[in-house]
Amino acid sequence: MALLPLVQKPIQPLIPFPSSISNPFNLNQSKNRIQMCLHSYHFTRRTSLNLGATSFILLSEKTANAFDFRITVPDQTLEEAEDGIQSHAKSLLQVKELLEAETWKEAQKALRKSSALLKQDIYTIIQANPGKQRPELRKLYSILFNTVSRLDFAARDKDVPRVWEYYDNMVLALNNILSKL
Repeated sequence: MALLPLVQKPIQPLIPFPSSISNPFNLNQSKNRIQMCLHSYHFTRRTSLNLGATSFILLSEKTANAFDFRITVPDQTLEEAEDGIQSHAKSLLQVKELLEAETWKEAQKALRKSSALLKQDIYTIIQANPGKQRPELRKLYSILFNTVSRLDFAARDKDVPRVWEYYDNMVLALNNILSKL
């Protein structure tokens, strides 16, 4: 209800053109009236700067014309994903050495890096599978990477019992999903 008055107002043009032009084809008369309307506006430096910056951003060639879907649609072929999945899974499991040494920050960095690469590989393979197999694979995918996130948080908190519990769960989840792929 509060927006109703805003919707009912007519849209005002940026430059009000006078409707009292006697001869619309007389360009001199029209040009003079437009110039008078433009001179009646007072642009401050702030407004001019905002207009300039906005036009620069909108007209530059590096602006995005669409959403960036690289996370949901990887720039990776099925063959590349299948080739890389074993090495990325091994690097994810090698986080164990860093966890044993209790180098928590390095373990978190390695965990995040290897899990991101593995996540992209597994997602690509899931998308290549037939539609009937995808729900089960997505569930295993979710279990695996939720466990990885929990392991990351446990390493951040330096909670040793939880770290090893989540690491063991991660190994089981990884074996489950790799056996299905």
